[in-house]
Parts: sequence; C-alpha cells; structure tokens
Amino acid sequence: MDRVIEDIYRSQSRRVLATLIRLLGDFDRAEEALHDAFAEAARTWPRDGIPGNPVSWLVSAGRFRAIDHIRRRARFDASVQDIEDSLYPAPEEADDMDAIADDMLRLIFTCCHPIIPAEAQVAMALREVCGLTTEEIAHAFLVPAPTVAQRIVRAKNRIRAAEIPYEVPEKPELPERLDRVLHVIYLVFNEGYSASSGSAVVRSGLTGEAIRLARLVGELLPHRDIDGLLSLMLLQDSRRLARSSDDGRLVLLDEQDRSAWDRGKIVEGLQLLQSAMAGEEVGLYTVQAAIAAEHSKAATPEATNWRQIARYYDLLAAAQPSPIVALNRAVAIAMSEGFEQGLAIVDGILQSGDLERYHLAHSARADFLRRLGRIAEAIEAYERALSLCQQEPERNFLRRRISELTAAAEGQ
Repeated sequence: MDRVIEDIYRSQSRRVLATLIRLLGDFDRAEEALHDAFAEAARTWPRDGIPGNPVSWLVSAGRFRAIDHIRRRARFDASVQDIEDSLYPAPEEADDMDAIADDMLRLIFTCCHPIIPAEAQVAMALREVCGLTTEEIAHAFLVPAPTVAQRIVRAKNRIRAAEIPYEVPEKPELPERLDRVLHVIYLVFNEGYSASSGSAVVRSGLTGEAIRLARLVGELLPHRDIDGLLSLMLLQDSRRLARSSDDGRLVLLDEQDRSAWDRGKIVEGLQLLQSAMAGEEVGLYTVQAAIAAEHSKAATPEATNWRQIARYYDLLAAAQPSPIVALNRAVAIAMSEGFEQGLAIVDGILQSGDLERYHLAHSARADFLRRLGRIAEAIEAYERALSLCQQEPERNFLRRRISELTAAAEGQ
C-alpha cells in the first residue's frame, strides 16, 4: 500500500495541489492541506481500501483538513464561519474531474502573471507545478537556495497582495501571456524528460502533463508556436521508453533501440512541425522541433544529418544566443566536423565561466576527449561532471565511464 500511495503522490500530487489552491485561495494553506491529505490516506487506505477516485478523495480530504486547521487557529466567530462556508464543497463540485484537470492550466497562468518577475515565475512554476524542492531548483539554475526561496515567497506575496484571480484569462489577454506559459510548459516537460535529480531518468507524469497542457492551450488559442512546442515535445517523448534500460540505466541516443521509439508520436510530431513551418516566420520551438525531427528520421545513429542539425543550431544561436545553445551546437559540430572542433568550442564556453557548474558541459567535454584518445584528461572531466551531477542514473553512467577508462589506462 505504501508503494501505491507513493506512486499516486508522484503522479497526482501536483494536480491535487492545483485544485486545493483554487479551492483554498492560498498556496501555503494548500500545500499544508496536500500533505495532510496524503497523511490521512496513509492512515485509512490500508484499512478501507483505495477509493474509486483517489484524486477526488485527496482533494476532499485536504479541504476538510484545512477547515480543521482554521478552527484550531482562529476564534470561532462569524468571519470563520464564512470561510468554512466557502470551503465546504457542493457534492457535485468535489467530483468535477474536468475542473480538476483544468486546475493545472489555471496554476500555470497564475504563476505567469505579468506582475510577477520572470525569474520568480520560473522558480514558482517548478516548485508548484513540478514539485521540485527549493534546493533542486537552485541547483538547476546555478543560484543559491536562499535566493530561490526568496523569489518564491515574494511571488506568492504578490499574488496574495494583488488578489490575482486563479483562472485562465479571457481570450484577449492570452497572446500577451502565451510566451511565458509555453516557456513554463516546456520547463515542466524538460524536468520530466530529463529529471534534474532523483533516481529515475524520466518522470513520465510530467512529460504527459506538459503535452496535455500544450494541447489545452492550443484549443484556447491556436498558434504556430504551440504547434512547434507540441511537435518538439512529442518527438522527444517518442524516445522516452528507450532512454533507460529495464534495470533503470541511462541509455544514450546512439545506443537506443530505435524500434522502441513511439511511431505514433513521431508521425504526429512531424505533422505538427510541417504546420508550424508553413508561415513566413518560424519560432524557436519550431527550430528545436526540426532538430528533434532529424533524429527521429534517422534509421541508424550513423544516418543522422548532423550538418543540418548544426545549421539549425546556428539559427538558434543567432536568434536567441545562450550557453546551452552553444553547448548543443558544439556537439553537432563535433559530430559533423570533428571532435577537436567541438572540444575547442566547449573549452571556450567553460573558460567564459558560463557553464562551469553545469555537469553536461563537462560530460560533453569528457566524451570528446575520450573519442580523441586523451584518456587521462577524459577521466578528469568525467570526475568533474560526476561531482556536479545530482541524478542517480546519470551518476551511475559517469561512474561506469570512469571505470572503463581507468581500466583501459591501466592496460596500456
């Protein structure tokens, strides 16, 4: 039973939280109610069995526990009675699964309200939508944990002080909010596709939720950028099952069983890409989707058109330069022109200090050195990557590489 509750917490707790925020009107009270609801589940489900609708049960349990807390913390007077009246659900409301499903979208739009600073929007979305801890977010963005905590607290205070409505805005306001919402949805997907920490390579609940949310936004406001993002996520997610072995080991792209890729998602992703590229202007997500499409179309790793991928990264670097884009471009250059060329680019990025604490930059450098036969330097770079990595399957992969190269060096 503990494993079942843990699985439900992992896959559904963000959805329960989003609904509790709508019902309780307060982020902190909703988080407390969420934990109370799962504690109640741990006490009663082993005795009574799992309810037919666990999400609805948890929402109701959390809301009633919140009322209990209000009773204990405040003097029972008319104002508290008003609060209670607003919190008790109508029976049909508690079972409204359509409303519960849309609460995730409401939560994202609330996190992306224009009065909240951009860096706080991202931090709060990762905290509330993805469920990352403050420390995990700080690690992902290479900033101190207290800084992230302050951003989240200030964002919640702004929402409370400005009485920002917890809702999807009307259609005239949607275009202004679209870029930020798509950015957050892609962050949710990325956290699911390549978890920043923990014991799993992927968090399929997050990737599936991000794709579902993008479809919902597309229904509200059809737009080629949404097609581009949805195409990108579907093409990447098509490889999800092949990214880890049965025993949970990370499997790199060139070692994956391509017959395990989801052909249905690839077909839909390519169709959406064609639609997104039909206009005069092409968005950044569409260019990234075009890169993912090159991998999807290659029957073997050797058939990958790395020169075309490098050209797409040139477009991204010109439109929105960033150290991450430069790093990915370096990989494409290494695969198409040679590992010495890729290594020179990565060394330049690291010397600038931009990605010094980003483990994938050191991992890429280590891989180029390994392929060039510079074993001692490759081991040193892998060890640096290992010291910065927080995801256990990636850490195990890096340990294996170090072990293989150490054995090879000793055999020379």
